[in-house]
Amino acid sequence: MPPVLLLMLYGAFCSFGKAMLREEKNKLRNQVVEMFDHAYQNYMDHAYPADELMPLTCRGRVRGLEPSRGDVDDALGKFSLTLIDTLDTLVLLNKTTEFEAAVRRVLSDVRLDNDIVVSVFETNIRVLGGLLGGHSMAVMLKEGRQHMQWYQDELLNMAKDLGLRLLPAFNTSSGLPYPRVNLKHGVRGPETRTGTETDTCTACAGTMILEFAALSRFTGDPVFEEHARRALDFLWEKRQRNSNLVGTTINIHSGEWVRRDSGVGAGIDSYYEYLLKAYVLLGDDEFLQRFNTHYASIMKYISQPPLLLDVHIHKPLLPARTWMDSLLAFFPGLQVLKGDIRPAIETHEMLYQVTKKHNFLPEAFTTDFRVHWAQHPLRPEFAESTYFLYKATGDPYYLEAGRTILDNLNRFARVPCGFAAMKDVRTGSHEDRMDSFFLAEMFKYLFLLFAETDDLPFDVEDYVFTTEAHLLPLSLSTSPYSSPIASNRTTDEELDDSNFDWTCPNTRLLFPDPAFPRNLREPIRGVVDNSCPRPAPYREPGMGRPPLRAQDFMANNPEHLELLRRMGVSLIHLKDGRVQLVQHATQAVSAVAAEDGVRFMQEMMELSSQQQKEQLPPRAIQIVSHPFFGRVVLTAGPAQFGTDLSKSATGVRGFVTVAEPYRGCSEITNAEYVQGHIALLQRGQCMFAEKARHIQKAGAIGGIVIDDNEGSSSDTAPLFQMAGDGRSTDDITLPLLFLFHKEGNILLEALKEYREVEVLLSDKARDRGVDVQEAEEDCQTEATTPTSFEPVSQSQISTVELDESAAEEVSPAREEISPATTAEEAPQEEVSPVEQQADSAQPKEERDEKRDSEETKEPRDDTDSNSQSVDEMLADWREDLEAFRQMEKDEL
Repeated sequence: MPPVLLLMLYGAFCSFGKAMLREEKNKLRNQVVEMFDHAYQNYMDHAYPADELMPLTCRGRVRGLEPSRGDVDDALGKFSLTLIDTLDTLVLLNKTTEFEAAVRRVLSDVRLDNDIVVSVFETNIRVLGGLLGGHSMAVMLKEGRQHMQWYQDELLNMAKDLGLRLLPAFNTSSGLPYPRVNLKHGVRGPETRTGTETDTCTACAGTMILEFAALSRFTGDPVFEEHARRALDFLWEKRQRNSNLVGTTINIHSGEWVRRDSGVGAGIDSYYEYLLKAYVLLGDDEFLQRFNTHYASIMKYISQPPLLLDVHIHKPLLPARTWMDSLLAFFPGLQVLKGDIRPAIETHEMLYQVTKKHNFLPEAFTTDFRVHWAQHPLRPEFAESTYFLYKATGDPYYLEAGRTILDNLNRFARVPCGFAAMKDVRTGSHEDRMDSFFLAEMFKYLFLLFAETDDLPFDVEDYVFTTEAHLLPLSLSTSPYSSPIASNRTTDEELDDSNFDWTCPNTRLLFPDPAFPRNLREPIRGVVDNSCPRPAPYREPGMGRPPLRAQDFMANNPEHLELLRRMGVSLIHLKDGRVQLVQHATQAVSAVAAEDGVRFMQEMMELSSQQQKEQLPPRAIQIVSHPFFGRVVLTAGPAQFGTDLSKSATGVRGFVTVAEPYRGCSEITNAEYVQGHIALLQRGQCMFAEKARHIQKAGAIGGIVIDDNEGSSSDTAPLFQMAGDGRSTDDITLPLLFLFHKEGNILLEALKEYREVEVLLSDKARDRGVDVQEAEEDCQTEATTPTSFEPVSQSQISTVELDESAAEEVSPAREEISPATTAEEAPQEEVSPVEQQADSAQPKEERDEKRDSEETKEPRDDTDSNSQSVDEMLADWREDLEAFRQMEKDEL
């Protein structure tokens, strides 16, 4: 090549991506190791032998001793989950001594015969995969003749024991596994407490082949691989033959699709991943054919670069939703393995820009990149795709993306006892959880991203990564036990040779032109940057404007009550403390007023749909004093009066002190201590505004009201806005925030132990110890109407029930409507039921896994034709809720 051309290529490389110096990469690699040590050591010091670490309270999470989080707890089996999940990470990070000690602990302490019901999917990818990955590492080290010389396949024996305990789940007519199994009793009989389920997710049934085939080939027992293949065969047979897509949830007995939406995120993700990786690991061309058939349909229907949007399997040109979940962030990495780099670059860039706007990928976000669900449980999928794209392109841009991940973890998730999941990416509030996959996956991919070849103890190209990033050796494909196993393919089926194009490429040769990735990224960056639209203005549900808007209604406002009376709406106080609104058209002062009453109730139902999409984010209470230094952030509810923290660039910072009297319902007696401080108060006995006035008179600069209901938590109860007292609150100028009992107790315990505790009250967490002015406005879900309504079918009576258990404190204008449960038959002139509950204005994005254990009332069956439009209007919301629950079941 002429020298001039060489200079031109070098110049292009320098102009489009400055190479990171090796010293800088080494520094970042060492930072990854330090962060891993911080997480792992705190687990061993404070949580082991529990399954997971609770980093805010510095203790272990033991199933049965902590409040249930619903299906997400099915990953916990009292088998030291985090330790097993971390075994091969220790070896990759050159911690051989720690690995050997960890293996000895697993062999001596872990029991797999516990009488406990666990998720088949989670136990397979985390525990069985962890044991097999640990075994692979132990064999590799033993062959090096320096470590693990005592090892005699003990981890493999444990893996086989666990595999045998999972096998009863496959005892179905279809071969698809039950979603849960009792480790001691299987799935049959009353003592198992399981085996009654009928549905499972596609990923749950289709993510077994790597671990089960590896177990068969390590042990020589084909039974495991046979069952996993049978499940995959059944899913393949049940694909929609026209679209070649699969649904999200399937009946394990009949094979009927329960949910017919299809995407590459929660519920399906690792099914596609395992088809391609099963070909890589096992060398069976049939897996590749199936993957390529699915992939062609994904790119035809689901991929809308840079977006990946769910569709209906029978009508694949019809979108199923307008938001994406964070689990699809793995897909660009899978596309790299496939060799389809262009869409991988585009989707990854979109995810990176969303990450930069919110510091982490929200659990779900809309097509205009606003927050849909605000949690982030420290998922590793984005880091995974970042690593694979760097391997494919060699572009230092992806090293900078990795640096961003590291910086955000340290700035926003690091706490004294580990790393805490984000409860809300908008506020920076924390959740008391550090899932095992954080140690199993995140640190593997980040270490590999910054490590040089000579930093690694073995060649990772000799292994395939499972969906939990466990390492299985490619040598299994040549195992003497890898003879063909019967499948459902008929002899007439032939492999399509065209499907083998661009599969498993040599990524070192993909990009002679380093400008190519940047040219793909540039337009996407602009799209995300310019996509912060304001929520659409509220639309009138009827032809005219009623005299009272539902969003303005306050149950303690006499003028509003009079307006309701004129519209034929009356209030009935129920024995359980709720207030029921009932509309009788004949009691209205005129036909026009009766019509206004009907519109008012319809408007209430319209708000239910709007509230699911538009929410006022909660506030943050950040402990900034020693030894927390801003690491601990508590989710707090705002007030409708006082300082609006969302308009404050710095928030309010000060030391906390307990007010006397603690209820704050009379003049503060310790004003000398409250003055210049943030006062702590207990909920109850008087209105929030009255508490605020008393501490303000005492000289407080802010207030925090702590719930008096012992055990309440933002994990299980929805947040709400504290209301005024029905009169002007313009005189209240300090900020007042609300904490549930669990979060409030964290603050009180800190005050008890350290005496002087300083906090920052703000709309979102700031950098630790520093007040940061936000330069740009984040794309956030904004709430013009922070209400949450679940309307039901219209009949001829309009009913709204209000929970007035704390009527003085909570504005019914900020309440949650759910179906009325009255069993009486309504008079002919009456109209449509809705139920409104107080203290329930938590954004949908804020609700975590525990909602899986909460019961949702079903609306009464009614045949009034006027109800159809309302039901159609809420169809998307109900599907979103179901999808969120499914997403938690399928969490990686």
